[in-house]
Amino acid sequence: MADAASGPAIRLTIGLSDGLSKLAAHSLLDPVLQTPGLRLLCHEGEFEHLMADLALHRLDMVLAGQGAPVNANLKVSSHWLASSPMCWYGLGQWVTAETTAAFPACLNELPVLLPTRHTPVRAALDRWFDEHDLVPAVVGEFEDSALMSVFAARGLGVFPVSALGAEDLSLMPGLRLLGQTEVKEDIHAIYSHRTRHHPLVQQMLQGIEPLPD
Repeated sequence: MADAASGPAIRLTIGLSDGLSKLAAHSLLDPVLQTPGLRLLCHEGEFEHLMADLALHRLDMVLAGQGAPVNANLKVSSHWLASSPMCWYGLGQWVTAETTAAFPACLNELPVLLPTRHTPVRAALDRWFDEHDLVPAVVGEFEDSALMSVFAARGLGVFPVSALGAEDLSLMPGLRLLGQTEVKEDIHAIYSHRTRHHPLVQQMLQGIEPLPD
């Protein structure tokens, strides 16, 4: 039974798409995290599987790097929540005055960690590499962006992260900003026509114009 002081329990079940910056997702969820009696359940998975769970009302909302698919049978809608520039971070052994001054060309000389290729932001980063004639030495690829930051904090290499969630990197002392790019990570909230009335879903979407279904 919920604590009487906190009021009745309110449950929010969120799906987080593989490859989405978990630090950015935490930042976007922050407005609802102080809700009295909140019980938050987070599930991570592939975009298509999360869409199926949303359609079956197993999830209240999905946060993803892309909008809802065009499929009338799914009966889902999406709102664009944020577009955040990608920044590069690493330990002091990689982020020096020399490498910072030479950014982004220095990425040709540094060990690099990246999201896996099936993520929307990886495609944007690959295009950015081509535009700047960069051929980085990729030493690791990760579906989970939070896990990627942990390996970076252990010195494996430098990595990109959404500026929206970069403040949470303070939990990993030693990581320094190498540089910021024009590459953007888009984050969309996707919900079903039934779960749109969930009070915390409404709170997250308040004041944001929806993208076309």
